[in-house]
Amino acid sequence: MTRLSVNINKIALLRNARGSDIPDLLQFARDCERCGAQGITVHPRPDERHITRKDVYDLKKIVTTEFNIEGYPAKNFLKMVTEVKPAQCTLVPDEPGQLTSDHGWDTVRHQILLQDVIAELHEQKIRVSLFIDPSNKLIEAAKQTGADRIEFYTGPYAHDFYNDKTAAIKDFIAAADFCNQISIGINAGHDLNLDNLKFFQQHIPDLLEVSIGHALVRDCLYFGLENTIQLYLRQLA
Repeated sequence: MTRLSVNINKIALLRNARGSDIPDLLQFARDCERCGAQGITVHPRPDERHITRKDVYDLKKIVTTEFNIEGYPAKNFLKMVTEVKPAQCTLVPDEPGQLTSDHGWDTVRHQILLQDVIAELHEQKIRVSLFIDPSNKLIEAAKQTGADRIEFYTGPYAHDFYNDKTAAIKDFIAAADFCNQISIGINAGHDLNLDNLKFFQQHIPDLLEVSIGHALVRDCLYFGLENTIQLYLRQLA
């Protein structure tokens, strides 16, 4: 069964809009776990427009499932991650002011940087995943950096799913097969939802984990948190 990690950035964004503790981010994380989520994901950004550094430290104290911290490996980010020691750190190539992640690492161009960062995180017993596009060349370079897993950037798949889902997933199937050949774990995330998730999971062998936030929070508005978590888990069964 593929594990579901809930990205709670949007809950922090809603809270920050009123400058209060409503909704309660920590309680939402607890409730996600209570309802069956197998992980909590956060992506703190330098401007703290949603998840703050304080949130990261506070969540570490209460998350009982797998804690995953995403972000660009700047000095301050790495200091926070090595202090918090989450189960997993997902490295993304985002610019500081970027609205959302929209591409994966060029693991060839940035191989030395990534090797050094991954070695530092491995010293703290933190599993490392690299956000990446479905390219065998980039995946092979990711393996050479020492990364434990890759996380497929699934934005293009989600964008093309409604036009031709078979064509949309073709490159991901080939890339996943290569991942399994070279023994690097597979995660996935970005724009996955109740429409496209099951098809993706069924066609990607040994998909270990998906991280879903925006669509899941949207669905909570209609179905409620507990029902929504169960709907997503059914897609992954």
